[in-house]
Amino acid sequence: MTGVSVFRGLFRRGWEGWLLSILVCMMMVYGVSGIIYFTLQMTNPQNPFSNAFTAVLISNFTNAFIVIVCCFLFRLVAPKIKSAGLHHLYLSLIVAVLIFIVNGFLWRFWLLDMIRGNQSEVNTSGSWAYMMAPILVANIFYYFQRQAQTFTRKISEQEYQLLTLEKLKTRAELEALQAKINPHFLYNALNSIAGLVHDEPDRAERMVLLLSKLFRYTTGLKDKYFSSIATELEMVRTYLEVEQVRFGDRLSYRIDIADPTLTDLPIPQFLLQPLVENAIKHGIAKIAGPGGIIIRIQAEAGWLNLRIHDSGPSFPEQLMSGYGLQSIQDKLRLLYGDDGRMLVHNQPQKEIVIQLKIERLTSAVPVGMNAWADAGLNTESTIACKNT
Repeated sequence: MTGVSVFRGLFRRGWEGWLLSILVCMMMVYGVSGIIYFTLQMTNPQNPFSNAFTAVLISNFTNAFIVIVCCFLFRLVAPKIKSAGLHHLYLSLIVAVLIFIVNGFLWRFWLLDMIRGNQSEVNTSGSWAYMMAPILVANIFYYFQRQAQTFTRKISEQEYQLLTLEKLKTRAELEALQAKINPHFLYNALNSIAGLVHDEPDRAERMVLLLSKLFRYTTGLKDKYFSSIATELEMVRTYLEVEQVRFGDRLSYRIDIADPTLTDLPIPQFLLQPLVENAIKHGIAKIAGPGGIIIRIQAEAGWLNLRIHDSGPSFPEQLMSGYGLQSIQDKLRLLYGDDGRMLVHNQPQKEIVIQLKIERLTSAVPVGMNAWADAGLNTESTIACKNT
């Protein structure tokens, strides 16, 4: 593809590009014709000049080798030379000197003797013009080499820019999906605080402190997209404690972890909180009596399962994804592709399940892992049962 791009670039340059392209094609045709001619002459045992043609062939191969080596080695010092014209001038001088020295030795100590075996006299007139061919070829070859290098660099820069734009696009999408505390939650919490201030000031104070703790966490996560399961559960517990103050005996919750070491795994931030909020809004709030939420975390067959169960009404057959569920699906798609998925079940019990391939969850501490500590919050990994 690089060679094609070079020729396209030449044709866009006007008559200079056309002239150089025609010159290159002529040299290629002439060179191939010469190769065929010399080969036929050398393979003819009755030709008295076969040794002379063989000598010319050896000289041409030597010159070609010199041109290739000079062009590639000259690239090492070329960046120090600013002018393109000086590039070709210095390259021409280097090639000319090496061609003169190497061919001088070859012809003096070997090739001339080969020719004299068939001829008593050797005509060397015009040899200086013959020596100009390698210099011309070297300059053309170096020109195309530089053009190819320029196009390759431009392609690499474009690929880098595309990758950068793709990363920025993904980052922007993640930031847009980064869950925010629902304004309705804040509205309900403040109303509950207002109702408790006079009759139950201790509960009102506790609710204010919990809200403060929750918002310190949510406002201290700029440019951080991952945190440990333990951190996310601590934030979810704080959220549920706020809701417990509002719902009272109508809400209880439990967090079960099959293996405590799972709490060290990193997951996207706000992966659980929107699901818990959804369970309260469309589950617990829809029933008159007491309701419960159970969060279960377990590893099974190479997958990490995050299960959120609530005792509210079953999901409708045609589930309409609200902001919370849709944001989770989009996050999983952006971050994990086919290695992350969300399942919705009504049987054997109502629950939403987030499944993540464990091999995609690195054991290294990702950016944002210490966000909870930065916000001054408790990150104890012990998960206690809460029932009010």
